[in-house]
Amino acid sequence: MPFVQFMETALYCPKIGYYERTHEVVGRAGDFYTSASAAPLFAELVAFQCAEWLLGLDDGRLMLVEAGAHDGGLARGILCWLKEHRADLFKRIQYWIVEPSEERKAWQKANLDEFAGQVWWVGALQDLPPVRGVILSNELVDALPVHCLAWNATARKWVELGVGIEGGRFIWLELPQPTFDSSTEMRLAGFEISPGLESILPDGFIIEISPAARQWWGSAAVKLERGYLLTVDYGLAAEQMLAPQRSRGTLRSYKHHRLVADVLENPGEQDITAHINFTQLQIAGEEAGLKTDPVLSQERFLGQIVRQTLANSTCFGGWNSKRAQQLQTLTHPEHLGRPFQVMVQHRP
Repeated sequence: MPFVQFMETALYCPKIGYYERTHEVVGRAGDFYTSASAAPLFAELVAFQCAEWLLGLDDGRLMLVEAGAHDGGLARGILCWLKEHRADLFKRIQYWIVEPSEERKAWQKANLDEFAGQVWWVGALQDLPPVRGVILSNELVDALPVHCLAWNATARKWVELGVGIEGGRFIWLELPQPTFDSSTEMRLAGFEISPGLESILPDGFIIEISPAARQWWGSAAVKLERGYLLTVDYGLAAEQMLAPQRSRGTLRSYKHHRLVADVLENPGEQDITAHINFTQLQIAGEEAGLKTDPVLSQERFLGQIVRQTLANSTCFGGWNSKRAQQLQTLTHPEHLGRPFQVMVQHRP
């Protein structure tokens, strides 16, 4: 099978998928941290920024839409902060969660019980009404399935990698033909590789392409009638993905917060992720009419928000040692500040 099918099954199969098994895959007891799980301050700062954006829109119904809400922890943090610090705005907001999994939807409903009546669920972006407000995701796009392409220097062409079985183990193999329109998807991902670069590209150089990420971002952009589209995730520009040090691509697996050598090992029991391609998302959003802000590290993005809170502390709450410690975790380059990037597009 193509790797994209392997990844989708390993992560999302209703019976054995990694994200369907338990909500304890995130945090200290799980396999990886998100900013939301590492520090409650993350939700508060995101809520502050969303409030600033929402207050700049017209009066009327406003929406906060979250995709990839996992157990609802980030949603709860945002809503609690808005209720305490922006009570008037809180009353006008509808919080929507895009969740295709009934299992995860149950986790979210249990965590958001006190906000029943103000939170709505849909199974897909297409089911949303037109959005005037903010659509956000935190570490969602990096978990959308990817195709793996390897450069065959002898044949001077890209070949798709698939998964087979040998000796009771899953193994990598080359597929006879790509299972998707690879040339079109490469162009839409910003991988327009010149003949000069092809001539020096090492044999076996790997890139990942996610039509699912492009389609998801494009669908979100179309739904955004007015407002902001935000994602926080591991990611790079297309040209950065072609750097020599990334000759094996960005595909990774994690278990108990440690990098797993074999991505194909124990499907359903470990996380699988690939860096998102911000160039691909930028192209998809701009084709839908959105304008792109500069991509910032989480350190810089949250730093800008912190400066706004300091200028208007009565509308955020006081800074204490606990908040300062959490900010260090979220913004220090050796913690979460540099690995995570923030991309924002908007429709005025």
